[in-house]
Amino acid sequence: MSVITFMILAYSLSFTSFAETIDYQAEAEQRKELPIQSNETSGWPEGPQIGAEAAIVMDASTGTILYAKNIHEELYPASTTKIMTCLLAVENASLSDKITFSNEAVFSVPRDGSSIGMDVGESITLEQALFGIMVGSANEVANAVAEHVSGSIDAFVNLMNQRASELGCTNTHFNNTNGLQDDDHYTSAYDLALIARAFFNNELLCKVGNTPRYHFTETSTQPDDFYLNNKHKLITGEVKFDGIIGGKTGYTDQARETLVTCAERDGVKLICVILKEESPSQFTDTVTLFNYGFNNFTSVNVADTDTRYMPNDSLFFESENDVFGRSGTILSLSKSSTIIIPKTSSINDTDYSVSYDLTEDDLSSSPSAIAKISYTYNGVPIGTALLCYAAQRDNGNFGGSAHTHTTYINVYYIFISAAAFVVLMTIISTVSARVSLNRRYTSKSDRLRYKRRKREYKKGKLHFK
Repeated sequence: MSVITFMILAYSLSFTSFAETIDYQAEAEQRKELPIQSNETSGWPEGPQIGAEAAIVMDASTGTILYAKNIHEELYPASTTKIMTCLLAVENASLSDKITFSNEAVFSVPRDGSSIGMDVGESITLEQALFGIMVGSANEVANAVAEHVSGSIDAFVNLMNQRASELGCTNTHFNNTNGLQDDDHYTSAYDLALIARAFFNNELLCKVGNTPRYHFTETSTQPDDFYLNNKHKLITGEVKFDGIIGGKTGYTDQARETLVTCAERDGVKLICVILKEESPSQFTDTVTLFNYGFNNFTSVNVADTDTRYMPNDSLFFESENDVFGRSGTILSLSKSSTIIIPKTSSINDTDYSVSYDLTEDDLSSSPSAIAKISYTYNGVPIGTALLCYAAQRDNGNFGGSAHTHTTYINVYYIFISAAAFVVLMTIISTVSARVSLNRRYTSKSDRLRYKRRKREYKKGKLHFK
């Protein structure tokens, strides 16, 4: 090949690559015009236009969707898949477990893919593996963890899909442990937020997911000393934002840039998911959406602010002195229940409905719960509160979460017991009266007189007329 021909070919390839980049950026600009579904809610703060195909901001506490753009569209997650892999790892194994690398774990992934260079036969702890997956985005480590947890990669993938269903995902199907491109491996912004919500509810995973740099040291089962650097710019600080709890990046040619991030400010914990965006806009989009969420919404404690709801039998359950001889109420809203509302509104702008169908999670969080109150804002679910039997604290007052045990009151049984007590006391009084009457006429002198007259009658000395 001549020099001129080579230069022409190189220029042609360079021009093609440049053109493709321009096309991707043009597509991102076009995606800014896509509708934002959360903007359709009356009175809801207007969300910003971004270049991602799909995006969501979810309140981690209540599950409230603050920002929604194509949140149920099925898209490729790329390496954000590894959030699920790590979640299952901590749910099904111990941090001290040894993760040994099989031939399949190492060589079933592309050599030019994301890896930390583990070799067949080497082993690390599960804790180290978590950092390898979240910080180094290591595909082979995700496979090795899967084999350790489930015995095989395929069995672990089945577990991933099962767990996704348990979390409420309806537009998700996993086909591998790491997010490598596969037409049958997809999720949605909403489903990925549900998975991230469970992930960031774990303190250890928050620590792992917020690590900018991790040091692997040489051991007897792993011979290398090296550092891993996180590519999530909000975690490393390259893109500034206060309150970051953690996150995970992802990229494939078809998925484009994907990003999951969690942040917390002023008691509000938000999860942001970006799918199909162009670099570096996945980071600036996330900052834009976090600012939107934190600037426009606030968390409200229901028990402290909502006075509209009272049970129908409140006159019985609330009085100057309750059945225990103490003042207070026996029913109350859970002290930990919160909802999230626009800062320009109040709790009086919300609607509510009451349900007595409680889930296992409801009863697990509040064993004394008897009903659930679901709140909405112009049709948008914004959180729930549990109505509970108040618990007696150590100081004798009722209400609150600090308690030793809960006393249950049933009005029906109270009246039945009272009626039974009255009947029993009546019977006892009647019997006592008769016994007393009998004793009055059967004294010792009466018995002696009766015996004496009986003897006289037998001897003929006593006659009856």
